[in-house]
Amino acid sequence: MTSDATPAPPVGAALLPPDLRTLILSCGKAGHDANSLGVAAALGVTPRISRIAPRRLFSLLAPYGPADPRDVAQPDWPQLVIASGRETAPVLRAYGARNPRAFTLYLQDPRAWRSAYDLIWTPAHDRAQGANVIKTLISPHPLRPQALAQARAAPDPRVARLEGPRLALAIGGPSKAHRFEEADALALIAIARQGAAQGFSIMATPSRRTPPAFARRLEAALADLPPARRFVWDGAGDNPYVSMLAAAQAILVTADSVNMVGEAAATGAPVHVYEPAGGSAKITRFLDGMVAAGAVRRYGGAFERWDYAPADPTDEIARETARRFLAKAARGAARG
Repeated sequence: MTSDATPAPPVGAALLPPDLRTLILSCGKAGHDANSLGVAAALGVTPRISRIAPRRLFSLLAPYGPADPRDVAQPDWPQLVIASGRETAPVLRAYGARNPRAFTLYLQDPRAWRSAYDLIWTPAHDRAQGANVIKTLISPHPLRPQALAQARAAPDPRVARLEGPRLALAIGGPSKAHRFEEADALALIAIARQGAAQGFSIMATPSRRTPPAFARRLEAALADLPPARRFVWDGAGDNPYVSMLAAAQAILVTADSVNMVGEAAATGAPVHVYEPAGGSAKITRFLDGMVAAGAVRRYGGAFERWDYAPADPTDEIARETARRFLAKAARGAARG
């Protein structure tokens, strides 16, 4: 934290003016965009999204090298720039250098030039330190209480038709840290069958990284259940992910996605985590922290029931962003 004495806006107050010129730098990855959009929504601003596409040399040098000039062309300089993802880091630095009055927020650890950003958010299991670094256990995301309440009031029809209680399976896939092997596919199918044996209706959504054949295999493995007790999203129509989480009495998430684990923990439903082959010390630290907080448990062969307060750090991150943004704006006004 800084020594700046500017208070955060009161709880429930609008954090920043809704017409604030806000830009999100997107590298095209859904997880990174979810972080940025979640904070923007909590701030109460309507961002414009710029999809960056650095040329090969600039991409290879990121986050350490310079920005591709083509990604920084901006006649109407934004007042707030939010970025997440390795390739966006040099572009965010460039925005801050060209317009020192702009406020730059980087979500995740930029790994280089940390002092060049006004504020950095990283998850608690990362190693980054500094006066401009804040940490929370869970990543920011757009799955806010209002979104969950809306999904519960008007659920996706494919979810609404399922009998309760409902078990949501949020399935990831191969990542830098985890593999998705045949043994993992068989284990997840067995977990779904276990949930059905415990009386749950099964609803499952694969992600972009899920091996394409897995959804078909899971659907076939559940074919003996009546239609009112099974739904596996096949990619047709809108992804019912939010409706599934909002309607679930229990959730199973694969550990390859820190974002999905955090989003599931925003629901208040018991979150069980399955760890595919592989893993990393960083993700293990994250899961250990979530277990210690009481929000999740590693899947142990059956679905359990427990209570915890829904976890959502997005407001905390947004309030600190607003506090520092207003402090910087006041300093700029004082200097004229």
